[in-house]
Amino acid sequence: MRTPSASLRLVSTSLAALLLLAACGGGGGSPGATAGTTTPPPTGQQPPPATTPPPPPAGQQSPEDLNPNLLGEAFGTYWNLCAAPRTGVDASGRPFPDRQGTLLDELKFLRAWTNEYYLWYNEVPNTYRMADFTSALDYFDVLKTPALTASGKAKDRYHFTYPTAEWEAMQNEGIDLGYGLTFSRNTEPKIPRTWLVTAVEPGSPAEAAGVRRGDMLTRVDNIDFINASGDAAVDAINEGLFPTSAGTAHRFTFQRAGAPFEVTMTGAEVRVDPVKNVKVLDTANGKVGYLTFDTHNGVSEKQLVDAFTTFKQQGVSDLVLDMRYNGGGLLYVASELAYMIAGPAATAGKVFERPQYNDKQGAEAPIMFRSTAYGFSSPDPIRGGTALPYLGLNRVTVLSTSGTCSASEAVINGLRGADIEVIQIGGATCGKPYGFTPVPNCGTTYFSIEFKGVNHKGYGDFADGLAPTCQVADDLSRPVGDPAEGLLAAALAYRTSNACPAPSAQSRARQVKMELVRPQAKEIAIYPERR
Repeated sequence: MRTPSASLRLVSTSLAALLLLAACGGGGGSPGATAGTTTPPPTGQQPPPATTPPPPPAGQQSPEDLNPNLLGEAFGTYWNLCAAPRTGVDASGRPFPDRQGTLLDELKFLRAWTNEYYLWYNEVPNTYRMADFTSALDYFDVLKTPALTASGKAKDRYHFTYPTAEWEAMQNEGIDLGYGLTFSRNTEPKIPRTWLVTAVEPGSPAEAAGVRRGDMLTRVDNIDFINASGDAAVDAINEGLFPTSAGTAHRFTFQRAGAPFEVTMTGAEVRVDPVKNVKVLDTANGKVGYLTFDTHNGVSEKQLVDAFTTFKQQGVSDLVLDMRYNGGGLLYVASELAYMIAGPAATAGKVFERPQYNDKQGAEAPIMFRSTAYGFSSPDPIRGGTALPYLGLNRVTVLSTSGTCSASEAVINGLRGADIEVIQIGGATCGKPYGFTPVPNCGTTYFSIEFKGVNHKGYGDFADGLAPTCQVADDLSRPVGDPAEGLLAAALAYRTSNACPAPSAQSRARQVKMELVRPQAKEIAIYPERR
């Protein structure tokens, strides 16, 4: 029986306490620059085998390899048996659960877990020998369906890992290691590279260095970032872009309005506020609340409650929810957010999201629209059971891009399932109606798709994304939250005219497709983790 403990379209680390989180595609560490068309593994995630292991000769498979059904609930036997057990306590002061084991124990745990809970468990190849793998991460990489969609994309694009300590710090404390920068990058061609600063975290090394939204990266530690190729250059670039420890300084050259400038930034543990730019805009048609919401983590719960308390006190009659860069996270937070928008009259007795698991799992209780706070762990938590403020709106405007994923998509889909009008301004969302159970074992947290989420009306088929009401290009020339910024300006105009604005000459001329540069662990939907 799964019990809620925090939701992401991810699940918690405890068999007794599971969380639900939502997001759009996860991955460990940070996605880096590439030397050509091959993407290096994110920090903390080992590369897959250079070549796919060949099917083993007949008669050389272990019983577990031949028949994964023999494993059944064996994950309970192998869980926390580690080749290199950690000692001491974690960041919360809890002793590590690791026991002395072997690499084979770790592999058996992964195979057993996959066989029991993976959504497409019956599509996982049964031809890989555990004896052929020297890394649990390499083995996990092949424990997924090899099937393709009709468009030729991998059916499972969301299979990833993350170092457990980093994952927990990111979720419970809102801490990221880096400079406080988010980039957008060109997807094609790979070279020359175009990386533009999309967001700068307040109080971060990047803000202190004077980096702004819209700046273009041209050099890293005096290496030509735009055109560099070859493993040595790309490795050096990634080392500068994505520090693995705090305290190391790197030099960067940016270009702004055609003029280059150089800065030095030192990697640090950056505390990221998921809720920003909370404001009330006075318009001819009433007061409009606005907020930027970047991730559904434990820290965001109280920040959202505080924002909606402000909106309610100031008599807001409409809302613009800016989730253009929100990759997802805890589904319980998403449920609470949707309730605070719609209120009890529209949501009473209705399902926010119903998870659909594989045929080995019984039907689980759906996530309803939560009217009280869960009380997630954070530096400034809200007490569990606290009644949530609400606006009682019958429509809401959401700013979206391809960076709007998973739990963020669940907010849109869940509200529409309750007959709340959701006006989408910007671009199509990423298309991730799937969720995970984050499973920690021996210092690594594994993310393997466990369910598909549908709303009160049973809809969840948006693997190609949720299409916008008005297609509007992201405007990097102005700060997010500026009423004159392209997406927000279009949202405010649509309220008055009920018509989409004509595309600007700049957006018509923009031909290069851009995507956010971020780890997969920020694009997820989560059920509480298992501990």
